Amino acid sequence: MITMKFGGTSVGDIQRLQEVASIVRTYLPQRPIVVASAMAGVTNTLLETAQLALQRETERVKKNVEALKEKHLNVANTLLKDAVRHRELIQRQSALIDELANLYRGVSLLKELSVRSIDAIASFGEILSCLQLAAILKDNGVNAEFVDARTIIRTDSHFGEAAVDFSVTDEKVKSALLPLIGKEIVPVITGFIGSTEDGLTTTLGRSGSDYTGSIVGAAMNSQEIWIWTDVDGVMTADPRYVTGAKVLSEISYREAAEMSYFGAKIIHPKTMMPAIEKNIPIRIKNTFNPPHPGTLISQSTNTTDRVVKNITSIDNLSLIAIEGNGMVGVPGISARIFSALARVRVNVMMISQASSEHNVCVIVPQKDCGKAVKELRSEFDADLAKKIVDDIAVQENVSIVAVVGEGMKGKRGIAGKTFTAIANADVNIVAIAQGSSELNISLVVEQSEVRKAVQAIHDAFHLT
Repeated sequence: MITMKFGGTSVGDIQRLQEVASIVRTYLPQRPIVVASAMAGVTNTLLETAQLALQRETERVKKNVEALKEKHLNVANTLLKDAVRHRELIQRQSALIDELANLYRGVSLLKELSVRSIDAIASFGEILSCLQLAAILKDNGVNAEFVDARTIIRTDSHFGEAAVDFSVTDEKVKSALLPLIGKEIVPVITGFIGSTEDGLTTTLGRSGSDYTGSIVGAAMNSQEIWIWTDVDGVMTADPRYVTGAKVLSEISYREAAEMSYFGAKIIHPKTMMPAIEKNIPIRIKNTFNPPHPGTLISQSTNTTDRVVKNITSIDNLSLIAIEGNGMVGVPGISARIFSALARVRVNVMMISQASSEHNVCVIVPQKDCGKAVKELRSEFDADLAKKIVDDIAVQENVSIVAVVGEGMKGKRGIAGKTFTAIANADVNIVAIAQGSSELNISLVVEQSEVRKAVQAIHDAFHLT
């Protein structure tokens, strides 16, 4: 048994949906469970239209709803040949669009858009998508059945990014899916959504459909969980930045988490947790190139082929430096910095501090820099006046470059090779950080030089 999750680009148009049907049919002997996202662009349209409804832009709301209806009905009209199945799908999708329009009218009338309402509106993309995918599979000779994830994924009421109750969810998943698998029926499950104990619709947050795939795959003890996307797998670097970037055949869970955190578009660390608990490998596959084996993400470190696996980066960051001679040896400075940033919900991407304690710098998203500096100045107002803290300085437009690989642990010269490559490329390093796990060396450079830095390190470790 395998669980296959198809992303928005994989189900984004008529051609791709035909390809998905072909892929599922190919793997029928492996008893696939299918999880799917909304069609590409649909979720963004749903959320943008919700904001238009809040502003009472009635005509624009109506136009967007009609476009969504036409997009989905066009798929049904083009791909479904069976008259009864075609009629049933058209009726169900039309009813859903009418329900969506009523929700928008409610938002407009009340002039209120809660997080709970946003989750309810966002859910329509996956429901419309999976209803049509199940019908398309049936029309292609695959015995398939639509499964609304709200009936099997139990969450709390933290709308927007709900936490899953795994003890309840695992039992619900097994109860719903085992009978279908026993009858050789392919379940087609809505990604991204769940429901509370009271039946209220919730969403699972960033990469929610991938997360659904992992939740379902783990509950069913799948042999592997396949994430179908629009790339051949995890690469040694972003091919837009690096000439000669290659697909990695295998990486570890920890390597994948590090790469994802530092900008590689792989798989969100949260998504991997259910699979890690059951030690189920995750495979990244390409719907545009199905024969490619992709990248296997598993417990295995596989450090024999490459010491460094990936050079990745994340842009649009700011460096905030808190410095002062009076900080040296004063307990609690770092705690106050992080408490202040936590109060205004600013995520710290990286930390660097010299042992002298004269300077502490944190890297934060550029969009959050203003409120971060304001809160830090408020926190250290008295210390700035007393010259305990000399300054809170900001450097905009920086990037983090991360060198990732399980094989780096205990290997001499990795840092030296990295910094030599950077120096030879005439790139200045602003800050450096490395954890004791030795899995990641992170350094900060000016954003204008990030491509040059990534290419230089990639070449130094012969990753091409």
